[in-house]
Amino acid sequence: MIRLLYFAWVRERIGTGEETIEIPGELSLSELVGLLAGRSPGHAAALADRARLRAAVNHEFAAWDARVAPGDEVAIFPPVTGG
Repeated sequence: MIRLLYFAWVRERIGTGEETIEIPGELSLSELVGLLAGRSPGHAAALADRARLRAAVNHEFAAWDARVAPGDEVAIFPPVTGG
């Protein structure tokens, strides 16, 4: 099982801020996003353009080739800007 957290418009499109899912062993963050995109039309819409997304694995910013394993926490969110 992994814990997924969604923020801002990603959360709005998916329809929830958090979910827990079973994954088939270790996979890349990119593979995970591909798997998630098939869960619902909202997931597909939110995750369609990875260039508009950032992710963290276990509270650390992560590239799309980072590995995700059962027990991890993954957060997906839009880039944050400050001012």
